[in-house]
Amino acid sequence: MAVAVEALGGSAASTMLTPAIRAAYDSGVARLSGSAAVATLARGLACSGPNQAQAALFGTTADAFLADPALQDEVFGAASLLIRCPDAAAMRTVAERLEGQLTVTVQMEPADGDAVAALLPTLERKAGRILANGWPTGVEVCHAMVHGGPFPATSDSRTTSVGTLAIRRFLRPVCYQDIPAALLPEALRDGNPLDLWRRIDGVPGQE
Repeated sequence: MAVAVEALGGSAASTMLTPAIRAAYDSGVARLSGSAAVATLARGLACSGPNQAQAALFGTTADAFLADPALQDEVFGAASLLIRCPDAAAMRTVAERLEGQLTVTVQMEPADGDAVAALLPTLERKAGRILANGWPTGVEVCHAMVHGGPFPATSDSRTTSVGTLAIRRFLRPVCYQDIPAALLPEALRDGNPLDLWRRIDGVPGQE
């Protein structure tokens, strides 16, 4: 924690996209800093331009976090709440109470394998993507990428905003039943005039 406090204390203020986003960030930071159960551990360098936000690191205990659901409210921006857990059981209890997230990250050593294995079933229910020893966002446009998650992280946990499956967010399926071939879209006609990869009777191919 001391390393994080030192690093954040020297971090420059970041510029946010709009005044409304910056105002929401300031409101969230003020809410955390005003809570009797939360300690301010570090603040970044002061703002020097429009729409800038001063980074913040806060700390609380597992008991305080569990007792106050408002501590879960997202603060979009460079603010974090560190929750001190006395043991792995308390960490799992805190994880069970989390709302839906886009990502969760496990910072771990090889010796932490058993503890992480016990935590993973909970994390799988809480987030769309689980990282090990990394930092989000870190997305890659590929078949396996998921940048979505359970509510309230997204309104539909079946979709992703990054990756090849993201196209499904913009598609609506239509079934053509007993439609004459001449009236079908070219992509569905016999002979595959567009030479597409298609699935015929459940079998993928180009026929």
